[in-house]
Amino acid sequence: MKTQLDAINAAKVITILLIITLIATIGLQGQRQVLYSCMHISYCSWWLLEQKIYPERRKQIFTEKVNLPGFITAILFVGVFYSLPALLAFTNSNDLSFSAIVVSIPLFYFGSLINTAADIQKTTAKDCGEGLVRTGIWREVRHINYTGDLMRYVSFSVIAGSIWAFLVPLSVFVLYLQRIKEKEISMMKKYKSFPEYKSKSFYLFPGIW
Repeated sequence: MKTQLDAINAAKVITILLIITLIATIGLQGQRQVLYSCMHISYCSWWLLEQKIYPERRKQIFTEKVNLPGFITAILFVGVFYSLPALLAFTNSNDLSFSAIVVSIPLFYFGSLINTAADIQKTTAKDCGEGLVRTGIWREVRHINYTGDLMRYVSFSVIAGSIWAFLVPLSVFVLYLQRIKEKEISMMKKYKSFPEYKSKSFYLFPGIW
């Protein structure tokens, strides 16, 4: 039986193919389409490449088994629905504003750096037999990897230039709220030091929540 990670990997490939299809059918008409394609395709490519560089990650994330309906649902949600900003970007004939560029590029790159740094630190710590990871980039925010991921999805929506594109980061945020709840319960049971860590840190946004 396949895992959730297998389904997500397949979905990332489908996202790449969908964006390439948009490039082939609609074309790269301006900065909006070029920038969006580079950002989203590079993200999906890195997601797949990271597992080749750090194969132990496959044993740590999305290891739950999924049946065929679950596999198909993941592909439709992560692969197709998450591509909504791409469609909106390619069908948006307005020029990309300077403010959208200024907001989206830092969001994308810092989000990617935060997410990758968090993944690498936790993977390395687990390989070394450490318990609760609460130092470095994890010191202030308990789910900092999710924070980086949300920043990245928001950047896609900003580039798309449509309010409807924000349905994707909103849905990701709702999904992460459920995962955060489950992880907090699990860590509370697993680590004695978690209550102290929780009292000194935030869920997703440092200094806010």
